[in-house]
Amino acid sequence: MKNDIDRRKFLKLIGSGAAVGSLSQLPFAPAASANQDLANNKILVVLELSGGNDGLNTLVPFGDDAYYRHRPKIGIPEKKLRKIDDHFGFNPDMAGMEKLYKDGKMAIFHGCGYDQPSFSHFTSMAYWHTAAPNSGEALGWVGRLADAIDPKRTPSYVVNVDETQSLAVVAREHVPVVFDDPKEFGRKGLFEAKRLLDLERSASTQSTASQRYLLDIAMSAKQASEKVRAACSAYKTPVDYGIASLDLDKIAALVNANMSTRLYYTSFRHNAFDTHVQQPNLHQRLLTYFSDAVSGFFADMERIGKADDVVMLVFSEFGRRVAENTNLGTDHGTANNMYLIGNAVQGGHYGKLPSLTDLDDGGNLVHTTDFRKVYATAISGWLGLEDNEAVLKKRFDPFPVFI
Repeated sequence: MKNDIDRRKFLKLIGSGAAVGSLSQLPFAPAASANQDLANNKILVVLELSGGNDGLNTLVPFGDDAYYRHRPKIGIPEKKLRKIDDHFGFNPDMAGMEKLYKDGKMAIFHGCGYDQPSFSHFTSMAYWHTAAPNSGEALGWVGRLADAIDPKRTPSYVVNVDETQSLAVVAREHVPVVFDDPKEFGRKGLFEAKRLLDLERSASTQSTASQRYLLDIAMSAKQASEKVRAACSAYKTPVDYGIASLDLDKIAALVNANMSTRLYYTSFRHNAFDTHVQQPNLHQRLLTYFSDAVSGFFADMERIGKADDVVMLVFSEFGRRVAENTNLGTDHGTANNMYLIGNAVQGGHYGKLPSLTDLDDGGNLVHTTDFRKVYATAISGWLGLEDNEAVLKKRFDPFPVFI
C-alpha cells in the first residue's frame, strides 16, 4: 500500500519534547542487511563545543614564539600551562584532559577545517553537522551514519540530548530520540488533550498506512520516553562530573542501562565559546567545565565496565582568529583542533600543524586537515564502516588511530 503521508514533513513536526523511536515495524521498512551488526557494542559519543572554541588557548603551542607575538595580552604563559610535551600545554584548569592525554587515551587532530570557510556560526555549524561544506545538504552525518550501519532501524539507535534536535542527527530512515530533562521527557500537548495522547492505541485491520505509521511512532515514542526516564532516575554514581556535566551523566545512565543506542550526540550549548570580549577568565572557566565533564564521563565508563566500548569525538564549528582583538578577546577564525578520546584510541598528535605565521589574507590559520577525515576515522576506524563515502559524500582515508 502506498504511503499517503509525506514522511519528511512529518518528521519536521516532531519537537524536542517528544520521544521518538524506531520505524522498524513500518510497512515500508527495508529488510536488514549484512551491515546490521556492524558496530556491535561500540558506542560513539559526539560532543559539540558551540560558539567557536579558541583552540589556540585550549591547547597552547607555547613552543612557537609566534603565539605570544600574536597574543601579547591573552597568551597564556608557559609556566601556567599543563604541558603534555615540549611544544603544547593544555589550559591551566584542564587537569582531566591532561590526564587523558598522558594516559594515551586521546588523539589530537590539528588544523581541522574546510575550503572556503564560513565565519557564520549558523552556516559553519550546518557544514559540520552535515559533513557537506558549502552545500545545502538536508541530512546530518550522524543520521546518515545510522542509516548506513543499522538499516534495520534498531529502536533508539540514535540519541540526541539537547533542547532541540540537532541537524547532525537528521536521517532518512532513523528517527532519533531527542530529550533534555528526562523527568519531562514524553508526549507534549495541551492539558485537555493529554489523556488522549497518553492512550495506547494499536492499528486495526481497517487502519490506513498513514494511521499505522502514526500509531507506530506514538508507541515507540512512549516506549523510548519510559526507558529514558527509568534509566536516568535509577542511575546513581559517585563520580564527580564537575560543575556542569554537559549532559554526559545522562548518556552514562543510558549506557549503563544497556540501551540499544550506539550513537549519542550532545553539546556545550548556547554559543558558549563565542569569546569576543574579555576572553581569558571566561574561557578558562568554560574549559574547566568541559575538561571535568569529559574526564568524569570516562571515569564513570571505567566504573561501570564500559570504557572499552565508548569513544568520544569533540569538535567546534570553527576556531578563533590567531591575533587577539582590542577587547582582549578573539574573533571568528578557521582551523581548529578536534579530539577522539577513549581506551581504544592510540593517543598522540595527528595531522600537520597549521602555521602561525603563514596566515590567510584575513589573519586566520590555513587548515591542514579536512575535518571529514576525522569523522572518517570514527566511522571507519572505530565503527567499522569501511565505505565512508555514503556518509561523507566523498571517500576519506582514516587516520591510524584504531589499530
